Amino acid sequence: MVDTRVVAITGGGTGIGAAVARRYAGEGAQVVVLGRRREPLEKVAAETGAHVIAGDASVREDAEAAVAEIVSRYGRLDVIVANAGGHGLSSVVDTGDEEWEIALRSNLSSAFVFCRAALPSLVESGGQVVIVSSLAGLFAGPNVAGYTVAKHALIGLTRSIARDYGPRGVRANAVCPGWVRTPMADGEMDQFAAAAGFEGGHDEGYRRVTAEVPLRRAAEPEEIASIVRFLGSSESSYITGAVLVADGGAHAVDLPTLAFERAGM
Repeated sequence: MVDTRVVAITGGGTGIGAAVARRYAGEGAQVVVLGRRREPLEKVAAETGAHVIAGDASVREDAEAAVAEIVSRYGRLDVIVANAGGHGLSSVVDTGDEEWEIALRSNLSSAFVFCRAALPSLVESGGQVVIVSSLAGLFAGPNVAGYTVAKHALIGLTRSIARDYGPRGVRANAVCPGWVRTPMADGEMDQFAAAAGFEGGHDEGYRRVTAEVPLRRAAEPEEIASIVRFLGSSESSYITGAVLVADGGAHAVDLPTLAFERAGM
């Protein structure tokens, strides 16, 4: 079945966002990719036929202009994927005011502001919101306070939209990926490898950070895109306010028992 809906993806130029664009475009949807940097968006557009809108989803004027352009161009808006994020990689004491604001703006405000601008159109179409949070939206890693707080808040945003707009026909769900092989994560793995003093760069980094994950590997962006597409489709028609964890089973591991496993017990 061909998907003829109109789908807008923030952070659509790289990683998960680009994979989501490819997935929807491959099924016939009209795809719009949004982001602050035009060059990666243009690369995705050349591959998928997506329409490009450059701007900052966390800025009200940019978000409202983007929604207006989409509705003017296509006559409707059916799905938004709030995927933009990053930043906030330090502990509470080490997070300055500017870094804190950037972490909230890039992860939380980008989703909140764009959802706010898009919801009237989604009410008209009976549409869906898919918010890409993170495993950091459920747990806390070391020295990622801003990122962790913002990703937790995205789950609250998801549930608020589901609660308030479900009666008006809009569904909202969140995805919480673990490690995903994206350019941003590759950079983190390279830094990890350098700091730990081992060879192999990001490939070895991924191997080590997933050594205790049941599936023993990071996800590919296309795997997360499949989940996003499911939540942003009629196939998930009775799911709203849900948080779908896609982390290779990491959240199922009881950390205090790892010592027993290592001891062969």
